[in-house]
Amino acid sequence: MTQSQIVLVDQTHEIDPTLLHSAALALNSQVTQDLPGCWSGIDAAVSYAPSLAAVPQGSWPVFLVKSLPPGEGGYHMDKRNQPYAKVIASSADETWTIDASHEIVEMLADPYGNRTQSSQAIAISGNDVVDTSGTFSYLVEACDPCEANNYAYEIAGIAVSDFITPHFYDASVTSGVTYSFKANIQRPRQLLPGGYISYTLPDGSMQQILWVDPGPPTYNNLGPTGAVRSLREAVHAEMGAKLDAMKHERRRDPSTLPAGLAARMAEHRARLGRGAERASLLTANYEL
Repeated sequence: MTQSQIVLVDQTHEIDPTLLHSAALALNSQVTQDLPGCWSGIDAAVSYAPSLAAVPQGSWPVFLVKSLPPGEGGYHMDKRNQPYAKVIASSADETWTIDASHEIVEMLADPYGNRTQSSQAIAISGNDVVDTSGTFSYLVEACDPCEANNYAYEIAGIAVSDFITPHFYDASVTSGVTYSFKANIQRPRQLLPGGYISYTLPDGSMQQILWVDPGPPTYNNLGPTGAVRSLREAVHAEMGAKLDAMKHERRRDPSTLPAGLAARMAEHRARLGRGAERASLLTANYEL
């Protein structure tokens, strides 16, 4: 099996290269250690390129950009049908690493944006989402149900996204089974505040249940999918400007980070800020 090469590329030209390097190491740890233990068949590595010219041929780039039009964020396919992603990043907000993690995990779980899984149908019940009669074909978007910042975790001071496991689509709850990597999701098909789930209805049209608003979850009818290269691209494009803005605003709200995670990120940032001091120590230690 060929290893998938994921490459971060800073198109903002504002991200501290030391942070970019740390982020690539943390994301590489996630895709080599955390993800394969839940999703079989994944063999990947994450690195970063200092420029577009340095992006290796055949790699799957994740472009860090300053802004994006509605529906243009996240996953895409290039003219050769190879996946890539665009993530809004800022030097003033390090939670972009959660978005980058989100897109990388979903690219690896479903490289071509068309993976579906049949499971029990769901419906909104008050301030929750519960099982109902029937069967839906769910678009496998591994981070969407638990994508909000308050469910993120950290690797070496870098915040990354929680993600569902294949057991998310199980028929019922089983003792000892994990439904998301950090166990934020407690049962199959559970939707957490800040997330959403997309699925195909029996008539072939697409629908979502979204909890991107602070209020209760809501339905979003996307209509027929038609002939598209990627369901995932089509779904994101059909969400519209308002929902897209709400989704990304919720995902990029640093105030929702768990206190412990925010503290460890601050500690890591402080260590990076003492780069000159550390360089001096290493120079002496290695007699450079």
